[in-house]
Amino acid sequence: MSYQEKRLSESTSLTENPTFILILSIALVFLVLTAQYENWTSPMAVIAVVPLSALGVVLALLSRGADNNVYTQIGLVLLVALASKNAILIVEFAAEQRRDSKSLVEAAISAATLRFRAILMTAFSLILGFFPLLVAAGAGAASRQAVGNAVVGGMAAATLFSLLLVLSFFVIFRSLGEMFDSKPKNETAMENAT
Repeated sequence: MSYQEKRLSESTSLTENPTFILILSIALVFLVLTAQYENWTSPMAVIAVVPLSALGVVLALLSRGADNNVYTQIGLVLLVALASKNAILIVEFAAEQRRDSKSLVEAAISAATLRFRAILMTAFSLILGFFPLLVAAGAGAASRQAVGNAVVGGMAAATLFSLLLVLSFFVIFRSLGEMFDSKPKNETAMENAT
């Protein structure tokens, strides 16, 4: 094997590894949320925003003519947690509203209305906190700009999608979960009645 072939094979294995790391980080966040919520429907509503926030990263990279490098990939992994944060604010409050006997739609709308300001404040403070990385100059500026592109673009998209789509995801996944959860309860009640 020549030096160039060995280098190419190492490069190929390195490009496959970030995908695994990203999928692993999404899976770990999902597992932690599943343990926290003690169901699978609420975490699905939260995690569904993460791939949509990656769209913001792609748009940010394309608009600035940047490439997908290791620093961008670090920003993507960071974005898994940050994008989930916005969705958690809505889903947690909607789940509380649902426990208070509100309908799914009422609970989702109430959660979005009451948590709107908190979501915008935390998202804008995070975006503004990372903004200096976008305009970084000097030694190491390219790496800082790559992380800034990923986080700012992804958080902007995550905030927008959190406010618009998490409500829909919550209603869809929660109604599916309640539909499947209600069947065993009804069957158990019928067995107890006989």
